[in-house]
Formats: sequence, structure tokens, C-alpha cells
Amino acid sequence: MKRYVNVLYSYAALRRLSMIQLICYFGAWFSHMAIYTLLIELHAPVWALSAAAAFTFLPSMLLAPFSGAIIDKVDTKRLMLSLTIIEIVTVFFLLFIDSLEMLWWLLALIFIRMGVGSIYFQTEMSLLPKLLGNDDLKIANEIHSIIWSISYALGMAVAGFYIHYFGTTSAFVADMLLYCVGFYLLLGLKLPTLKVHTLFSIQEMIVGGFLYLKAHPKLMHLIALHASVGLSAYDALIALLADYEYKHLLSIPLVMGFINASRAVSLVAGQFILGRWMSQKTLFYALVLQGVSIIVWGLLQHDFYWSFLGVVLCGLFTTALWSYTYTLLQYETHEAYYGRVVAYNDMVFMGMSTLVSFAIGALFEWGMALWMITCCLGVGFIVFGFYWRWIQRL
Repeated sequence: MKRYVNVLYSYAALRRLSMIQLICYFGAWFSHMAIYTLLIELHAPVWALSAAAAFTFLPSMLLAPFSGAIIDKVDTKRLMLSLTIIEIVTVFFLLFIDSLEMLWWLLALIFIRMGVGSIYFQTEMSLLPKLLGNDDLKIANEIHSIIWSISYALGMAVAGFYIHYFGTTSAFVADMLLYCVGFYLLLGLKLPTLKVHTLFSIQEMIVGGFLYLKAHPKLMHLIALHASVGLSAYDALIALLADYEYKHLLSIPLVMGFINASRAVSLVAGQFILGRWMSQKTLFYALVLQGVSIIVWGLLQHDFYWSFLGVVLCGLFTTALWSYTYTLLQYETHEAYYGRVVAYNDMVFMGMSTLVSFAIGALFEWGMALWMITCCLGVGFIVFGFYWRWIQRL
């Protein structure tokens, strides 16, 4: 804990960015929960739930080649402010979704919001190596994952109860107001720019980024390795469990709130417990144990209360894996290519998350039990553990 406090104390810009992250991420989970609750209340088909989950990740995959070049070409602070304004506007329009006839408008708003959100995230992660030295970069990544987990835990838990008592419209308003606070804090922040002073066009920078990756194959393997964490993008799975397995016990928002809050508490605890332990030698064991824990969750899903043991085990390794595999990638990347490499990494990561979201819905509609789908995700992590062993031999 002390090392996190020391890094935050030493870098004023990181402190302010972390505060903005905490506030905005907390608000975002209100809308996230409200969207799934709204779809279930409108009796949306299974494919709509999977599509909503997939559209959370799809924009990063499609926009990455362009966003990386934009990050390296445009003034950083102006870009971040503009992206925040767009997110506020998209949440405002969510207030008017009230029937399945507007489903495609809902998916479009999710796509736009998550698209600009992914560019903001890529910009922020590209900034960290400029703000910090190598010794503090790993800690800063861990701080980011802890903030994400804390906001996830509080956001999901509070949003579940909030939506249960006040409804989805009120949740969208709360999200919008919190993002306005984040925008105000960002206004007064001094940041270095990632803008590269070059005569190259955006198209030439995109091509240059791909050529850089081609010349450094290890980076491509590290990007693929980081994408393994996308196997934990089982939001659609949790929504289906709430709707088809547990709704006779509690209201759907409360079920999703309890499951996600339990998962998020373990995400926070896992980073504190495992952050120091993560290294190139232990990464294999972390990937395998993540896979085993997801399989355990799948086997316990028949009982709502026992399933929480599996949910907690799943979360212990996720944030540590995310932050450490991200750090490995940052160490290997030249600063002139930070924006583009981070964007391409996000593209592959979100591609994996999109695939998982669609696959969960498709497999369920084809008759596969939810516990079997969960176990398949666990096996995927074990496979990636052996993939890391192969990368080490390169």
C-alpha cells in the first residue's frame, strides 16, 4: 500500500488523473447496469443482451488503427476534453430509450460512447510512460487496475440498489453528472502532449505503426497475451445467470449487483495481494490458476450462494494479470509509437472481449449450459499459460 501512496504523492498529474478515473468509472457502471436492466425489463431477446455486451468492446477493435495515429497527432489535453464532452452527450441521449423499437439507437449510443471512451483510455495509458520512470510504471498500472476495481465494486453494488429503488433513468442522470465533475477536474490539469511533430499524415502514421509491429514480433505476442484477460469479459454471462438461473431469488438488478460487487471486491484484493508477486516466472501460474478458478465458478453455479466462492476466486487474478501483461508491453515499446501500440493492443484485447460476448450468447442459444460455457473460458486461460511459456523461449 505504501508504494502506491508514494507514487501518487510524487506525481501530481497522476493524482489528478487517478481522481478523474475513479469518479468517471464509478459513473460509467451506473449506465452499464442500467442498460442491461433496461433490456431485461423490455424483454429483449438473448442476442440483444450479447450484442449490448459486444458493442461495449467492438469500437476499440474497429477504431484502433485510426485512434492510435490520432493520439500521436493531436494535442493530448484537447483530445481528452473533447472525448469527455462526447461521452456526456451520449449518456444524455440514453435517457430517451424506452422501447425495443429503439434498440439499434441504443446499440449506436453504446458504440459511440465506448469508442470515445476507448480512445480516452488509450491516450491515458500512453501518457503514463511520459509521466513516470520505468520503476514507477508498473506501480502506476497497478494503481489504474485498483481504481478500476474499486469503482467497479462500488459502482456495481451501489448501482444495483440505486436502480432497484430509483430506476434506470435516474442512473443515467447520475452517470452524466459524475462525468461533468470529471470534465471540470480535467480542465485544470497540466499534461505533457503526446503529439509527435512530424510531416507524416495520419494514414502514413497508421502504416508506420503496423510496420513497427511487424519489425518487432515479440510485441505482437505480448499483445496476444494481454488479450487473454479478455476471456474474463463475461458480463453477458452474468446477465444471463441473473435472468435464467437466479431471478426467482432476488430482482435481476440486485442479483447482478451482488455478483459483480463480489467479483469486484476480489479484483481489488487480488491486486494488493498478488501485485508484488507477479513476474515473468510466476505469470504462467497466475494464468493457470485464473483458468482453474473460472472452472470452479462454473461447477458451483447451480447454487447461487456457493457460486460466490467461485466469483471471488475468479477476480483474484484478473487485475494482476491485466496490469502485469500491460507493463510487459509498455517496456518493449519505443516512446514514438506509444499511442499506436497501445491502440493496437486495445484493438486485439477488445476483439477478444467482443468474441467472448457474442460466443456466450450464441452458445447459450444453441443449447449449451451456462456452467459449461464458463468452464470453456477457464480452459482458455490455461491454454494462454502455456502460450506464455512458448513466448519465453523466443
